[in-house]
Amino acid sequence: MTLKWLEWAKEMQAISQAGLEYTKDVYDKERFEQLRELSITIMQEYTGEGNEMIRKLFASETGYQTPKVDVRGVIFQDGKLLLVKEKADGAWALPGGWADVGLSPSEVVVKEVKEEAGYEVRAVRLLAVLDKKFHNHPPSAFHVYKMFIQCDITGGSAGVGTETSAVGFFHKDELPPLSEERNTKEQLQRIFEFENNPHLPIWLD
Repeated sequence: MTLKWLEWAKEMQAISQAGLEYTKDVYDKERFEQLRELSITIMQEYTGEGNEMIRKLFASETGYQTPKVDVRGVIFQDGKLLLVKEKADGAWALPGGWADVGLSPSEVVVKEVKEEAGYEVRAVRLLAVLDKKFHNHPPSAFHVYKMFIQCDITGGSAGVGTETSAVGFFHKDELPPLSEERNTKEQLQRIFEFENNPHLPIWLD
């Protein structure tokens, strides 16, 4: 879903953040501050969220703004796909989360699967790198790249974490209600193709 006001607000925020980082002119700094405040006002007007909440989530970073990176683990067992039930919305997703500074994508996915699903895994193959804006996710204040990494289970057992309430393996035709903020049905259907054809090229958009 594309909302023009949301895309405009995100672009204004990115321009203002870069300007505040690099400008040496005090008057330009004031203008970039005004631009950032305008982007916050737009978000507040259309979302109904409070100013401080939007400022914290949407306009608190410094430096040149870059996309956030979401890393998801893909684990097959007997033709079924591992999913976890998210406490945040009660729906199901591939285990994963935001990339951590200082960790490689493989290290992130190993950590996230352990924390959210209980399994010890080894990252074996990058399956996809997707731009969230090209897929049917709910609107987001962030520009997000999504990485899907296939993993093999090496130990551990199914167990929930602080952000999950259940763990299960699901067949392609029996998927539970999905957390579409994290992954869509179309994405998971495409991911199943990698289980049937390991020679498929990386899915890149």
